[in-house]
Amino acid sequence: MHSSLNRAQAVFGFFTTVALFVAGAAALSVLLYPAHDARAEVALKDVKVVKGRPHYYSTKKEEYSQMRFDLDADLSSLFNWNTKQLFVYVYASYSSSDTPSTSRLLPSESIIWDTIIQAPESPYSLSALQARFFPSSSSSPANRGRAQKRSTSTSKKAKEAAATPGVLHLRGQRAKYQIGDITGRMAERENVTLAVGWNVQPWVGALWWSPASGAIPHTAGNAGRSKSFDFPALKGSKVNAEKEKAQG
Repeated sequence: MHSSLNRAQAVFGFFTTVALFVAGAAALSVLLYPAHDARAEVALKDVKVVKGRPHYYSTKKEEYSQMRFDLDADLSSLFNWNTKQLFVYVYASYSSSDTPSTSRLLPSESIIWDTIIQAPESPYSLSALQARFFPSSSSSPANRGRAQKRSTSTSKKAKEAAATPGVLHLRGQRAKYQIGDITGRMAERENVTLAVGWNVQPWVGALWWSPASGAIPHTAGNAGRSKSFDFPALKGSKVNAEKEKAQG
């Protein structure tokens, strides 16, 4: 006869083995969803270079770039049953060298905007099952009716957003973050591009990157990149004033 401790150890060992195999199968199941239809397009709308202090106590001012951009993305194919959330970001790529044509330095990359898109709630989640089988009994029918009327428009918008997660259409979007460089200079840098990237965070398994990131593992699809542009002269400088005068 086995003791209670031996039986508990056997049950726990069997449970962990089954959980390990189920987690491995769930992690490998994302290979069935290659997401070839994921696409993103980004274009610069406006850019300017200003001067400011990196922190409150700094006496030295540095140059920072502020941008606006247009973004069209359809990343709905990245959502499957194992997707927890999607992290989408737009980053600027530029050279920190004064002679980018002959420099061997890798280009600098700085994120200017990001967002997190949560996966739609599963009808079999704990909160959904609780709301379905154990509705709140404290609220009266009259109160529920008034609350339902107030939330009609909100629920419609939420359902529309949940129906197509990962679809973004932004026009003239202001960057969340102004970017600087280790040299402290940003004005008149050449061959700057904007690009889109994403991270797919699964419930179980590895973090998946966008195809242009060069990281492994990465998803399929087309991560957009804008046309190259140059940072303008520092706002308020003589060069900028002369250009504005010539254009006027």
